[in-house]
Formats: sequence, C-alpha cells, structure tokens
Amino acid sequence: MSSQSAPSTAKPLVIAIMGPTASGKTAAALEIARHIPSEIISVDSALVYRGMDIGTAKPSRSELAAAPHHLIDIMEPTQSYSAMQFRDDALRLSADIHARGKLVLMVGGTMLYFKALRDGLDALPQADPQLRARLDAEAALIGVPGMHAKLAQLDPVTAARLKPNDSQRIQRALEIIELSGQTMSSLLTDRPAPELPFDILPIALEPSDRSILHERIARRFDLMLDLQSGGLIREVEELRARGDLHLGLPSMRCVGYRQTWEYKRQLTWLRSMPERIVIDCIGEHVADTVLATVTTALKQR
Repeated sequence: MSSQSAPSTAKPLVIAIMGPTASGKTAAALEIARHIPSEIISVDSALVYRGMDIGTAKPSRSELAAAPHHLIDIMEPTQSYSAMQFRDDALRLSADIHARGKLVLMVGGTMLYFKALRDGLDALPQADPQLRARLDAEAALIGVPGMHAKLAQLDPVTAARLKPNDSQRIQRALEIIELSGQTMSSLLTDRPAPELPFDILPIALEPSDRSILHERIARRFDLMLDLQSGGLIREVEELRARGDLHLGLPSMRCVGYRQTWEYKRQLTWLRSMPERIVIDCIGEHVADTVLATVTTALKQR
C-alpha cells in the first residue's frame, strides 16, 4: 500500500451569510475575510446593476477593496438578471474560488437566489421588459385586484395561492402565460433538489428586537436622501436622464429596495430553513460572533 494518504473526498464549505436589510452582513463577511483568505459572492438582485449605488446600499469602495467581490456591477440597468443566472454564476465562481484555495462567502438578502442555489428552479421563461411595462399599464387601469381576477380565469391554481394585492407575483404569473402559452402552475414541478459540489453553512443574522432594526433602516434611508452627500434623489434623476430606462425594468424596481420593509419577507424565508445558525444582528460583537462560528465549523471538518 502507498504511504501517501488518500485524497479527501469531503466537499468544500461555502459560508452563506443571510439576513434582512441593515443586519450587518457586509461587516460580518469582511471580518471573516480579515482573518481567513476569502472571496465574496454577492447574493443581491440589486447590486448587479451599474450606476445604482446609493439606492441599493452598495458596499463602499473601501469595503469592495478589502476583499475580492463578485456579481456586483455586472449588468446595465436596461438588462435583467434571473435567479437561474445567479445559480449558474455562483456555481462557476465557487469552483474558481475553491481552486484558488480560498473560502467562499455568499453574502446577501435575496432569498430567492439562495433558494435557487440550494433547491434549483423550474425552467420558467425570463422576464420581458416590454411585456412587463404593458402589464404595468394594464394594472394602472384595472388595479391589482383586477389583474388577480384576470389571473384567476387563466390560472386558478396560482391565483388561489397569491394574495389579491401581490402585484409582483401576479404580474409574473401573467407574464409566464403570455410568454410560454402555459400556466405557472403547470410549469412548476416537484423534483428532488440538485446535489451541490459543496456544503453550505447557513448563518442568519436576525433581530431579536425588530423595532431596533426598523430604526437602523430608517436612519440608512435618511442618509441616502441626504443631498449633501449626493443623495438617492440625485442618483435617480441621473438614471432617468439616461432616457433608456422605465419602471417596467427589473432594475428600476430595485431602487430603494434595501430601505423598504422587505425584511418581513426575508425573515419568513430564513425561518423556513431550520438548519440555519441564528445570530442576533442587534447584539454586541456580531461580526466577531460570525467569525467564531465560521472558524469552529472549518476546524470541525
């Protein structure tokens, strides 16, 4: 027998740092990167767009320089980026980062992207900006409940599981019907989750007191509106002045996204993952706690 040990068959570990807006995900990731050679893959549907920095709470230049970042500023606002595209990119990037001998940190709050990575997604047609603009105009005429009633006639199964005021999902279901000629309910299938080439350690930064997180979000939004520092309003004015953007584009739905009360939906997604490690994002030394958790997990492998 050879005296050399057999190569390890253990999968590499990917650290997923998840949480709502203003929970400290970036600070935690950078603290890990200070101690462990790491690269960060952004899991954020808004940060992919160039020229949209303030309204998306994009990491600062100094933060971006502190560790290699991926999937930030990769698309023009006129383009769309899907969860399946993210999955393909994240798998490719993770393999490259692991080959460089570094730790992969997936950091962000777009839970659909995490779900797409972990569970895969059904092959639904990609968004069509022109069709979305037309559906927006129709919704302006008949209202979101009217669009829900229209969906109930075309795809009663999907309509039954959506709230009558869930404009984004109603529009997506109608869009799928027009693009594919099939209903969303007929396209969605039950199938086993695909096997990943790595293990995921899910770390969720969740608030023990939501009111404190609300205050953080409000303060962040006030800073973004501060005209002395450039301001969100000025950024949106510059985007409008381009002349090639409109509200039907996915990118335009992202402006201010990180400053809304989307944390409710983010927390619902997180709590559907019983295997996650929960860290109180309003506690003391959050970044240090995350680093210690990751260090322990790596030592145990």
